[in-house]
Amino acid sequence: MNKTFKKMLVSGAAFALLGGVLAGCGGLKGDAGKATKDDDGKTLLMYQIGDKPENYDQLMEVANKRIKDKIGYKVNLQYIGWGDYEKKMSVITSSGENYDIALAKNYVANAQKGAYADLTDMLPKYAKESYDMLDEAYIQGNTVNGKLYAMPVNGNVYAQQVLSFNSTFLDKYNLDVSNVKTLADMEPMLQVIKEKEPNVVPVAAGSGWRVIRDIEYVMDDKVPLAVDIHGDTTKIINPYETGDGVIPDLKTMHKFYELGYVAKDAATSNTDYNLESDTWFARIETQGPYDYGDTLLTRAAQKPIVSRPITSPIKNTANARMANFVVSNNSKNKEKSVELLNLLNSDPELLNGLVYGIEDETWKKLDNDRVELLKAYGPKNHMSAWNTGNNEIVYLEKSITDEQIEKRKESIENAEKSPLLGFNFVTDNVKTELTNINNVMSQYLDGLHTGTLDPDKALPEMNQKLNGAGLEKVRAEMQKQFDEFNKSKK
Repeated sequence: MNKTFKKMLVSGAAFALLGGVLAGCGGLKGDAGKATKDDDGKTLLMYQIGDKPENYDQLMEVANKRIKDKIGYKVNLQYIGWGDYEKKMSVITSSGENYDIALAKNYVANAQKGAYADLTDMLPKYAKESYDMLDEAYIQGNTVNGKLYAMPVNGNVYAQQVLSFNSTFLDKYNLDVSNVKTLADMEPMLQVIKEKEPNVVPVAAGSGWRVIRDIEYVMDDKVPLAVDIHGDTTKIINPYETGDGVIPDLKTMHKFYELGYVAKDAATSNTDYNLESDTWFARIETQGPYDYGDTLLTRAAQKPIVSRPITSPIKNTANARMANFVVSNNSKNKEKSVELLNLLNSDPELLNGLVYGIEDETWKKLDNDRVELLKAYGPKNHMSAWNTGNNEIVYLEKSITDEQIEKRKESIENAEKSPLLGFNFVTDNVKTELTNINNVMSQYLDGLHTGTLDPDKALPEMNQKLNGAGLEKVRAEMQKQFDEFNKSKK
C-alpha cells in the first residue's frame, strides 16, 4: 500500500477497488428518464478526483433528475485524474476561475488564502441534516482560525494500520497470525514463504511503503516531526531519533531485506502486488470502521484476507480531511452548492444510485437496508463512496451483520482523538527550512522504510543532514505553536 496518493486513500479501506461497496444505497432506477435540458443556467460546476465511470452519462442523467427535483439545480460533475488533480486545482484556485464545488487539496493553505467560502454558519443552515450526522472530530479537524470551510464526507473518521495476510498461504502451510502485533512477529512465517514459495514476495514492500507505529506526523512523513500517541503527547519529536519511534521497525525491515523477504529493488519499485493475486504474502493496509474488519479487503481479493492491527484506532486530522468538499469563494451559487452537498450526504436514494450504479442493473435492494450485487457490478460502473457522500446512509452488502454494525458504532465512539486534531502549523517563518528538510528526506525515506538502507548507518547521516537543513528551527517553531494550541483548548 501507500505507493501513490490514490492507494494511500483507498487501498487499505479497499474503497478504490470496490468503489465503496459498503457505502451505497438504493432507489435510482435505470428508467428514471432523461433530465430536462438545462436552459436556465441553473447548473453547479463540481470538480472530483479520480477516473470517470464508464457509465458516467447514465449515472448523471438519473442523479440530475433527482437533484433538479430537490433543489432546482443540476450538477456538472467534472473528473480530474489522480495524478493531475492537485496541480490542476492549484491553477484553477490561483487563477480565480469560477467554479462552485471541489474536493479540497491543500485545504488549510487555500482556506487561509480566502479561496474557499466560509461555511461555519451555512452548513447548519443549508445542510443541517448531513451536518448533524458528522462526528465532532470532523468539525475539530477542519476548523481553521475558528472557521469551518469544508463539508467533509462522513466515513472512516478513524483509521489504523494493519498487517494483512494472503489466506492462500496461511491455509497451505497452516500459519497462525493471531499473535502478530509487530513486523518482527512475522519473521517465522516469512521464512516459510521464502523457502517454499520462491515466486512469492514475502513482504509486499515497494516505493511508498512506510512502517509506522502510533506516531502521528504534524505535517507528513517528509517532515519528520511528530507526536508519540502513547508517549508525552505535548512534545514534538523526531521519531528517527527516539528509541520508541519507528527505529525498531526500520531495523526489522533491514533484517527482512537482508534475508530476502523484501524485493531487492523495493526502494524504487512500483510493482503492483494486486490483492487478488498470489504474488505476495504480507502487506500493510489501512482500515477504518466502515471497512467492517477484513470484509472489504476480502471482497476485493475474492478470497479471505486476514489482518492484524499494528497501530491504535485514532481520530486524526488526516482522516477528518480525507474527503473535504469546499465551495469556491468566487461561486455565485454558494447556498445552492451547500444544498447540493447536503443532498449528497443525506439522501440515500441519490447517494446509493451513484456509489452502486444503476439499480436493478448492477445491484438490487433487499430488506433491512441491504443490497445484493449483480453480475454486471464492476469497478467502472459506479462512483466511490469514500469521496462521494455520507457512508452512514449507505445500504450495506448483504453479508454485513447487525453485530458488525454495532461494533462499528462502538469503535467510532471509543476511538481516541489525536492530540494533533485541529492543529494547523503555520509555516510562514520556516518555508526555506521545510524545503531543505523535504530534500533530505527524499534521499532516505524509501530506502529506510523498505529495509534497503541500514538504519545504523543511514540514520546518523540523515539526522545530521536534517539538523543542517534546519530541523531544530522548525521543531522549535512547531512546538511553540503547539503549546499555544494546547493552551487554547483549556
